[in-house]
Formats: sequence, C-alpha cells, structure tokens
Amino acid sequence: MRSEYDFSKSRKNPYANRLKRQITIRLDTAAVDYFKEMAAEMGMPYQNLIKPVLKRLRHREAAPRYSVAPEMSETGS
Repeated sequence: MRSEYDFSKSRKNPYANRLKRQITIRLDTAAVDYFKEMAAEMGMPYQNLIKPVLKRLRHREAAPRYSVAPEMSETGS
C-alpha cells in the first residue's frame, strides 16, 4: 500500500444514487424495540439489521399473504 494517494482527478461513482434509496416507514414500537435490542447485542445500527430481514423476505419463493387484523378493520386505522 502507498503511504498517500492522489484523489485530485477522481470523480463520484455515477451509479451510487441507484444503489440505495432513503425512505421513511412507520413501525410499531414493539418492532423497533425488537430490532434495537438485537442490534445492540450484535454491536451494529438497527437499520442495518432490518435490511437483511427485508432481503430474506424478498427472496422467499412463496410471497407471504397478509390479512387485515380484526382490531385494525374495526377501528378503520
């Protein structure tokens, strides 16, 4: 390895903005607490722990089926 590198002629990765997208999602407190506890045990940010969980769901062969919980449908939330 060199002791110094010259980055004066470097340029930003033109594909960097396609790699990740910032989003905002609302999660219930229990879900956030669960990921925060697991992340603390692993010594990493909880957002980084959520990412592989979502990837595993995406790669499942059979997509999970969801229904509206009874308490949600009655209140209209």
